[in-house]
Formats: sequence, structure tokens, C-alpha cells
Amino acid sequence: MAGLVGGVVLPLLGAVPDGAIMLFSGLGDISQAQESLSVGVGALAGSTIMLLTVPWGLSVFAGRVDLVGESKVPNYTGKPKLSAKGGLLHTLSGTGIGLSKEVSHGGLLMMVTTLPYFIIQGPACFLHGPSEVVAEGEKMYALAGLVVCLVFFVVYLAIQMKISKDGTDKLKRVAIVKKSLEQGKVSLSGAMDQVIKNSEGAATTGGVGYQAISSEPSPEIIATLKDVLRDAFKRYDDNGNGTLDKKEVKIFFHDLNENIGDKEVDALFDRYDKDNSGSICFDEFIRACYDHIKQSGSERAVSRPAVADIEKAKSLDGDEEDDEEEEEMPEDICDLPPDVQQQIIKKRAFTMLFIGTALVVIFSDPMVDVMQQIAERANLPPFYVSFILAPLASNASEVLASQYYAKKKTSKTISVALSALEGAASMNNTFCLSIFMGLIYFRGLAWQYTAETIAIIAVQIILGLMVQSKTMTAMKACFIISIFPLSILLVAGLEAIGFD
Repeated sequence: MAGLVGGVVLPLLGAVPDGAIMLFSGLGDISQAQESLSVGVGALAGSTIMLLTVPWGLSVFAGRVDLVGESKVPNYTGKPKLSAKGGLLHTLSGTGIGLSKEVSHGGLLMMVTTLPYFIIQGPACFLHGPSEVVAEGEKMYALAGLVVCLVFFVVYLAIQMKISKDGTDKLKRVAIVKKSLEQGKVSLSGAMDQVIKNSEGAATTGGVGYQAISSEPSPEIIATLKDVLRDAFKRYDDNGNGTLDKKEVKIFFHDLNENIGDKEVDALFDRYDKDNSGSICFDEFIRACYDHIKQSGSERAVSRPAVADIEKAKSLDGDEEDDEEEEEMPEDICDLPPDVQQQIIKKRAFTMLFIGTALVVIFSDPMVDVMQQIAERANLPPFYVSFILAPLASNASEVLASQYYAKKKTSKTISVALSALEGAASMNNTFCLSIFMGLIYFRGLAWQYTAETIAIIAVQIILGLMVQSKTMTAMKACFIISIFPLSILLVAGLEAIGFD
């Protein structure tokens, strides 16, 4: 399920807003469709170029660390990662990010998916005259471009699904689990029970039936549990000695909505407190959590209200703090077994995705009309209006997600942030562009957007080449941000000298 959702569903839904705008821009009366198609082209160009410039540069600034040594190695392991020394010159040339192989490969894939633009733009450069004549000459090229777009689209989704299954996308899933646990939306058992079952290759619904409780967890499960629980362990390690005592462990489980009593805690310590010190280290704690999750698989995971930091401070050291109280797990599922929790959460998630997608489609048509009206009243070409406004409405999720990951300042999170932006551009080159190819072929519309095509391809090639290096400085990020307004000037300049 994770591979299907992360590799296919989410990338596809992320492209739906742009795709819907483009589709509705080419519908309606054929005499007006050619003019309104400019709104769709503006949305395509604006979305692609904006994603690869402004949020990209902001992600670099948010995730930048010091570049140390002559080879300018990103300081992801030092403390602090970003020093306050130096002035503007140090900020621009002495700080930046590391570019992983995933980002480099994503840049290459993005450049390859620009091929359909060449297929339709080649003949468009040599066809002149009325739109009807140009459209007739482009028809077969549009069909070829449509086929190539769809092939690239399927291949891209297959690659993304493989990435999700192979675990390259694991960081996103871990972040979602951690956030859900912190907000009290699901219990620890509810979040991890199915993950353990899938890893251990048994799909039975019984809790202890899928593998004996006494069995050793696989290295994959250990790694996943460590990623999910490492920060929480440090937070509950009140004295900072790298261990948790019985009281801290019990509070930990209660905060993560687990119904565990003194007897269960004593049983876990009897097994994992090898030196009888009354405390367990992180590795022992992970195995104790694994045992508890498997044991609770066949039991009712009773939720308790999250124990706020105030209560924790009182019970451990007597100090009181006024921290924000965490949200409780929904009452209607807190008393259900982990399997049932998972099923209900999935059903609700897909329901919300469906409703959100439906709303996007419903409002895309009037949005096209609104942008046309704005263009008419401002006496501007529709392309420029949609170039600016459409990305603000359709790509907010990608922008926010990239900033969220970049701020963590690790090599993995910056890779996730930038790869997501590259992926969105690749979806525009395949899924969204295929809609245009279909409109040109089936509706007899003309592709007369040479200037816009040059800008789209140029930006993607520039960025695709820039990410082939090992690092990216803050100075390069400034240049990348400046590409967005420069691309508008490029289109205006090309149109001024006679390009379509």
C-alpha cells in the first residue's frame, strides 16, 4: 500500500490541479478555446518554472549548512551545522547543501521528459498561417507526442513505485508516522503493527499469530523503529544518560496511547534489563517496543489522553512547564485493535483525497474564467496572468512540503525536498503535457507557444545540469530564484522579436 500511495496516488493527485486547469482551458466553444488555451499554457509554464526556482532556492536557504574544507563538504555531522560567523560573502559562498545521487538522477529524468516538447515544437516552428491550418499540420505530431507523454508517465510512476517499495521513500513515511504519533492520531501499535506484519511476510489478522513474540525482529524493522522513536527516546531521557527507567518507559507508552501497566513494564525490563540496573538503553528499548507492538496486535489498543509535558515534568523532576497540549486520538477509534485502526484511517484518508480532488476539478473551470477576466481587465495576455496566479493555487502543497523537509538540515531531508520538486516538474512534462497533446489532436487546436516552450525547456535544462554537481551554494540558490522573473522577461522578449 505504501508503494502504491507514495509512488502513484500522491504524485498523480499532485498534478491534478494543474491538469484540470489545462483541460478546462481547452474546452468550450472551439472559437474561444484557442484563446483560452493560453491560460492552460501559462499554468503549465508557471507551475513548472515556479517549482524549480522559488521553492527550490528557498529550500536551499532553509536547509543550508556550512561548507567546510577546500573541497566544500557540507557540515551535516558537526555542531552547529550552520555557524553565525562571517558576513554576506560567507553566507553566499560558504554555506549550501549537498546534492545526492537521487537529486542528480531526478534532474536527468526531468530533462529526458522534456522530449515531448520537441516533438510538437519542431513542426510548430515551420508551420505558419491561420490557426486552423497550423492545427491540421500539427495533428499527427500531437498524437506522437501524446503517446510519448503517456509512455513517460507510466514509466515515471513505475520508477516512483519501485523507489517507494525499495525504501528510498522511507523517510517520508517515517516523518508521517512520527507526526501522527505526536498529534495523538494513532497509537504506537496502530502505526507500526501493519508495518511489522508486512516486513515479516504474513498477512494474518491475529496479533501474535504472524510471528512468535519471542522471535527476533528483522534488521529492517529495527531500523524503522529507531528512525521513528529516536527523537522520542531522547525527549523522555530526562537526565540525558542514554537510558530510560521504568517510570520513564511507562510515561512514554502512555503518551503514545498505549495501555500498559506496571506488570507489563516489569516483564519488559525482566527480559531486556540485562544488568539489572533498573534502566534500559536505546537498543534494548527498541526491542521492548517491538515486543509490546506484537503482543498488542491481538489485544485492544486502549487510548489514553496524551500526557502533556507538564505531567511528565511533575512525575520525573517536579518542575512544571506550560507546553502545548497534544491532540488526542479520535475517540471513535481509540478503543479498537490496531488492524481496525489502520482500516478506518485508510478509509478516511482516501475519502478526503477523493473529496479534495473533486473540489479541485469543480473549481478549475471557473478559475480559468476568472484568470481570463483578470487578463482582460488588466489589458494583459492571459498567459502572464495564469503564469503568476495558477502556481500559487495549485502548487502550495509542494512548496510547503519542501520547506518542511529542508528545515531539518540533513542530507536525507534536503534530498527528499528537492526530489519532490523535480518529480512535480516531471509530472508536468508527462501527465499535464499529455492533456495539451490530446486537446491539439482531438479538438483541432494549434500549438503556437514557441516562446513559452523555450522558457520551460531552458529552465529545466539549466537546473538539471546544475544538480549534477555535488554541492549547491546559497549564491547559486539566489541565481535559481532569479530565474523565475527572468523567464517572464525571456518570454516577453521572444514574443517581441516575433516568436509565437
